[in-house]
Amino acid sequence: MGILPDAVEEATRIIGEAGRQGMTMRLLGGLAIRLHSPSAGHRALVRTYPDLDFALGEKRGDRAESLLARLGYAAHKAFNLLNGDRRLLFFDEEHQRQVDMFVGSFHMCHTIPILERLPLEPVTLPLAELLLTKLQIVQMNEKDVRDIAALLLDHPLGEIDLETVNRRRIAELCADDWGLWKTVSLSLERVEQYGAGFGLEPEPWSIIQDRLAGLRQALHEAPKSMRWKLRARVGERLPWYDLPEEVQRT
Repeated sequence: MGILPDAVEEATRIIGEAGRQGMTMRLLGGLAIRLHSPSAGHRALVRTYPDLDFALGEKRGDRAESLLARLGYAAHKAFNLLNGDRRLLFFDEEHQRQVDMFVGSFHMCHTIPILERLPLEPVTLPLAELLLTKLQIVQMNEKDVRDIAALLLDHPLGEIDLETVNRRRIAELCADDWGLWKTVSLSLERVEQYGAGFGLEPEPWSIIQDRLAGLRQALHEAPKSMRWKLRARVGERLPWYDLPEEVQRT
């Protein structure tokens, strides 16, 4: 079977094949949020999903690289050689689709631990991690705000997983990492600022605002670690985030 044109079907195929090879792989990014959030199809939040993003539950990417090659993908050899212990890139030439795979943990502007959380969902990361991988973006764009708004509109905050945003998980990670806390706090403000212009009806926008406020409260109330407190003394005098390399096929 060749690469499937439908992104959801193709993502499911890749995850299934990985599982048959004894690898745990889960979808993240906008398409993963779309699978959980019907509101991503709302006229005010709809967007396209040109790429596939995965998290791999292994410390090395060798087996995943071999699998993607067998499934018909072209590896970005130079990038993978330099970054393969953390991130792999592949391309679907026919459908003009890029596959981004995070190995062992998620690291872009910040690092989000994921390994122990991968088994909680059969296809995607848990909602808390899906949300965090968006909120940790320093240079957030419109599609990221739409994704966050859709996820929050369709899911309550709580202290469990499944179809609930586990605010305790988010707060605990941020309470141990001042840099992550700082970026997430700024991102929550940006979602409220820019999301107001999307043209959502008053009731759904009010739900999103309430859940943004609930996340801000959880971040504020969570007991902070000594590591957090020491880094907070430095504050913004030093950079608290990375700007990841964005690689496109040339």
